[in-house]
Amino acid sequence: MAAIKQVLTIAGSDSGGGAGIQADIKTFQELGVFGTSAITAVTAQNTCGVHGVYPMPAGAVKAQIDAIGSDFDIVAVKTGMLFDAEIIAETAAGIEKHNWQNLVVDPVMIAKGGATLLQKEALEAMRKLLLPLAAVITPNIPEAEMLSGLEIHNSADRKKAAEQILAFGAKAVVIKGGHADNPLIAEDYCLDQNGESFVLRSARIHTQQTHGTGCTFSAVLTAELAKDQPLQDAVKTAKRFIQAALTHQLHIGAGHGPTNHAAFRQFAEKGDVQVVR
Repeated sequence: MAAIKQVLTIAGSDSGGGAGIQADIKTFQELGVFGTSAITAVTAQNTCGVHGVYPMPAGAVKAQIDAIGSDFDIVAVKTGMLFDAEIIAETAAGIEKHNWQNLVVDPVMIAKGGATLLQKEALEAMRKLLLPLAAVITPNIPEAEMLSGLEIHNSADRKKAAEQILAFGAKAVVIKGGHADNPLIAEDYCLDQNGESFVLRSARIHTQQTHGTGCTFSAVLTAELAKDQPLQDAVKTAKRFIQAALTHQLHIGAGHGPTNHAAFRQFAEKGDVQVVR
């Protein structure tokens, strides 16, 4: 029997269970890979918002990363909330030290309720230290604007922002379309360093049950890259996973309810996402 693929998430903990480390581990399990973790911060949060953020010392993050690196055969890594420049530096150093490949960077900056999850001085550290190591980075539109320094109002702006993000060294970028204005369609745009691009389209689902969708999307990408899936196939699976989760809602909590991580396995439909060149 072949050994199960082993992956690592370096991210914050979500006490509400819908995002962060908890979402990542659930997603890894659903997709048949073994998940390990290094926790960068503990958050006190629920579906109504983030009530506290308690970052780990950078040395504790380093110790977790090295413990995983000394014992596990990690074939893909995902980063989520890294909080500050020191933690970003330790994360990048650990990834290089252990020669980990298939790095998916989810540049978590702002929570659904508006809480800041990335310190201002950390943005430059992310650009300089982490993005050059990334196989793919997965910003939403506000995050893509922050990373690129450009405003995004249309598809031409989106392409320019993607090009600017790739200039920092990532091999590919997926700009997620959940924050776009189109009331009917949700589009995710992928561009790689060779200039190849594609758009994934799905029907927009109007719901508040969206907590953890960004974390989950990037966790799916990590799992699929670990299983040696090509980037387009991995992105399509991530889009389908989220589409299923938003379609089959759990209705937990009074605010932004958590993503249904089991929905893809139980209910996913093959034709729910369209690839457009």
